[in-house]
Amino acid sequence: MGMTFEDVDAFAMNLPGVTVGPRWGTRTWMVDGKGFAWQRPFSKADLKRFGDETPPAGEVLAVSVENLDAKDALLAMALPGFFTIPHLNGYAAVPIALRQARTKDVRAAILGAFRTVASSLPNAKRPAPRARKRRGTPARRARATTH
Repeated sequence: MGMTFEDVDAFAMNLPGVTVGPRWGTRTWMVDGKGFAWQRPFSKADLKRFGDETPPAGEVLAVSVENLDAKDALLAMALPGFFTIPHLNGYAAVPIALRQARTKDVRAAILGAFRTVASSLPNAKRPAPRARKRRGTPARRARATTH
């Protein structure tokens, strides 16, 4: 269980058209210059808002979601490591404590964030999908096309 920013980078950089660079003073994964996932360290104000509650330990990644309803639905699933903070109230993004989250959930969140941002781009700027591997043997593919 758990991922690191290196794992996030390896996964995100395999998505079409993704670049990584500094935004908001942290490493951000972008498509056509629009961020969809970013490192989200806690500010002093964030830590103060936690009060007596212990903030999640380790690296925190924030990901964009489609809208506030999607954010509410994601948080309602109560996935390990997924949470929110007052700073993100009214903003379509969810922080993820990587150490606590399951790898499959983090990857799904990154992919969803990528698709959300990429789909908002004009068609001419959308990244081309990667070629999919063909299934089956060449003989099976030939039979499928002749019937």
